[in-house]
Amino acid sequence: MTLPSGKSMARADFEAMIGQEIGVSSWFVITQDRIDTFADCTEDWQYIHVDPEKAKESPFGTTIAHGFLTMSMLSAMIYEMPSIEGVRMGVNYGFNRVRFVSPVKVGARIRARFVLTKFEEIRPGEVQTTMDVAIEIEGETKPALVAEWLGRRYF
Repeated sequence: MTLPSGKSMARADFEAMIGQEIGVSSWFVITQDRIDTFADCTEDWQYIHVDPEKAKESPFGTTIAHGFLTMSMLSAMIYEMPSIEGVRMGVNYGFNRVRFVSPVKVGARIRARFVLTKFEEIRPGEVQTTMDVAIEIEGETKPALVAEWLGRRYF
């Protein structure tokens, strides 16, 4: 069962979603401007990301998004997922695993699928969620990224 984007739900109902897809984000376009801005922020100006002419000669035939740009888009995508009623704050706790499976070519649209795999109380007022995440590339059979993502939520 996929829930409507951004829906708030009771903690027990959210926890009952273990093993299920909690949602799919909307599509995000990976433009050259987005790639260039990310390159400037991270100082990673490798030609396969920022030089369209030279990138034509690469195995990809065009520029591609940085893997870390693709991963960082999860921050926007997670905001579209259901939230837990009463949460005062949520933080990114990290990843147990991340794999960059396929390159994201400039102009591609990506979205994420989120499956809740664990919901653990760390201490009273603090829970940790584990989600299997896949970032899909529109029209491609293989995902751009697969990961196991940890989040902490504070009540």
